[in-house]
Amino acid sequence: MMGVMASEETRTTTSPHIRSSATDESRQPSTRAWTTRLLVLGIVLAAVNLRPAITSLGALLEEVRDGLGMSGSVAGLLTSVPPLCFAVFGVMAPRLARRFGPGAVVCAGMAAITAGLLIRPYLGSTAGFLAASALALMGIAVSNVLMPVIVKRWFPDRVGSMTGLYSMALALGTSTAAAATVPVTDLLGGSWQTGLAVWAGLAAVAVLPWIPFVRQRGDDREREGAPQRDGVRQRDGVRRSDAAPAEQATAHAEQPALRITRSRTAWALAVFFGLQATAAYITMGWMPQIFRDAGVPASTAGLLLAVTMVMGVPLAFVIPRVATRLPHQGPIVLVLGLCGLAGYAGLYLAPAAGAWAWALLLGISNCAFPLALTMVGMRARTGAGVAQLSAFAQSAGYLISIPGPLLVGVLYQHSGGWGLPIALMTGLMIPQMVVGALAGRDRTVEEEAGG
Repeated sequence: MMGVMASEETRTTTSPHIRSSATDESRQPSTRAWTTRLLVLGIVLAAVNLRPAITSLGALLEEVRDGLGMSGSVAGLLTSVPPLCFAVFGVMAPRLARRFGPGAVVCAGMAAITAGLLIRPYLGSTAGFLAASALALMGIAVSNVLMPVIVKRWFPDRVGSMTGLYSMALALGTSTAAAATVPVTDLLGGSWQTGLAVWAGLAAVAVLPWIPFVRQRGDDREREGAPQRDGVRQRDGVRRSDAAPAEQATAHAEQPALRITRSRTAWALAVFFGLQATAAYITMGWMPQIFRDAGVPASTAGLLLAVTMVMGVPLAFVIPRVATRLPHQGPIVLVLGLCGLAGYAGLYLAPAAGAWAWALLLGISNCAFPLALTMVGMRARTGAGVAQLSAFAQSAGYLISIPGPLLVGVLYQHSGGWGLPIALMTGLMIPQMVVGALAGRDRTVEEEAGG
């Protein structure tokens, strides 16, 4: 009754303009909640689709090589295409996001993944296969760079948990493609073309949640539905004013441009990102072949790769949350590196006998990727700083990682075994641990690279 009386009193004493404003205010929380849920769904589905293009190919690499007439060196080039595309196209992501908005760029990226995966098995030549793969990888590249940016902008108080959720979804998609590609191929008649093309359907689903965000450009995200809006921060359902809009605009205008190449932390993070990417793409591209050459059946080799990838599902959620609570992430880097060294030693000494153990250890080591993403969000104070650091670290890092998978293919073809490639992988893990410890120091790129 009191609620009704209060409502009646409001209707009799409040002007139409104020009533309209009050109604808008009452609708804003539900609108923001709906938009936030949709954005979380979009992030998860996008992350699930950021690696099947690569791990599905790793599971069927021998069949693709036979079908297209590839040599070992050309197959090594094929496994180097992902980091090359990530480096070339990833650097474009911040500029595209400023012009079209990050939601529109990620939506286009998911569409590019869908198209590339759908057509690449049926073009009938190595060149066509590489070109269609590059189209899919272009979509992956821009989404790779923009995910930390989107997390920082929409979830500034939940960087660790959201990065963990995104990384966990990425690991789930990676492992699912590795484990399911061979069985799905057999189920659909044994054609490697069908086994690769089927992943386009999953990418098509990921386009849908991003469509409502296509029209949000740049800082327009704050006008509708973002958890942080016009100087008001949402935390635990409470609106908190951080600064007046005029003060924010002045601060934004006065913020100096970062000279990112002056930052030692940025360089350390880029090299760490590059070396962990080298290890990851060698693992995704060549580990099934290592096991198959040791006498492990093809389906089991695919499962072993899936085990390696699925380790990232729980750990990718835990590691970012732990990392954000530590002043220095170096100890995590060292633990992951030691697991990688133990896994490589096992691949050299007893690849078949201890296959499951080596797969587990290398899966733990590959969780350097979510750690690197988390440090991108931690080593910059602002959204603009995260965008610059993410583009620099990922583009430079993927450039660094390009020679690794290719060199493994060359060494494998010319040595006739896996001793030299595994020695290369082991040698690269040492500098990865060193630069990772340097990147984990408690400092920001704004402190080192301010204008």
